[in-house]
Amino acid sequence: MELPDLTWPAVDALPRTTPIIFPIAALEQHGKHMPVFTDSLLLGEVIRRVKLTPVAEKCLFAPLLWLGNSHHHMDFPGTLSATPRVYLDLIKDLATCFLAHGFTRLVFVNGHGGNVTPYQQALFELKQEHRKRADLLLLALTYWDAGGKPSSATIPGLVQNRMGHACEWETSMVLRLNPKLVVGNVAQVPEVLWGKEFLPGYRAWVMPDRSAPGHVGIPAAATPEKGEALFAHFAAGVSAYLERVVSWDGSWDW
Repeated sequence: MELPDLTWPAVDALPRTTPIIFPIAALEQHGKHMPVFTDSLLLGEVIRRVKLTPVAEKCLFAPLLWLGNSHHHMDFPGTLSATPRVYLDLIKDLATCFLAHGFTRLVFVNGHGGNVTPYQQALFELKQEHRKRADLLLLALTYWDAGGKPSSATIPGLVQNRMGHACEWETSMVLRLNPKLVVGNVAQVPEVLWGKEFLPGYRAWVMPDRSAPGHVGIPAAATPEKGEALFAHFAAGVSAYLERVVSWDGSWDW
């Protein structure tokens, strides 16, 4: 079900256990070979495919939010970003609207790595504000974490074993969507390694710390065939997750 298509009485008639799905993404630089709308394009396609599965009729989908927390990309022109606190409050307010309407199962489906920390904090704060409400299910899922990590065992020729930025995975998916959006000969785009990153700890960073051209990973390994397989993998994972949300019995161990 699509929220923009419904009247308010139609929304009001829904069971309050109907999962409300908020797709959240970004508009930011994606290296020299990829469009700034990459994250929103890719999440939009994942959600489009999810809407073709049976679970879609059991959920209500809000429009995709293209503005994300992308301040770590602000050295690259074209990036649009909300500061972390503004973004956190924005997604809290989206959730609060549907809590005020009485709905109890809210899911943010994310398509941008920079949104992860803000959405976790937003949901953490919301739960504290409604700490007596055992009926609430407040969730967020980043689409490439759904269904387990893809690998060369499941997608022939896949080189990367993790999501990067304007990398093999994202470049493959944009090639599948619209190859005209990929600039130049992708086979000539150099690899940019993730580096040690001071793991297992966390190091604060902005993109120029990691990559002068603005990408991380192996774009040269991208193909549209891999893109199709990645879309199918991620959409199946998100759909399965939403089925779990629909079937939730109210317990913690789910």
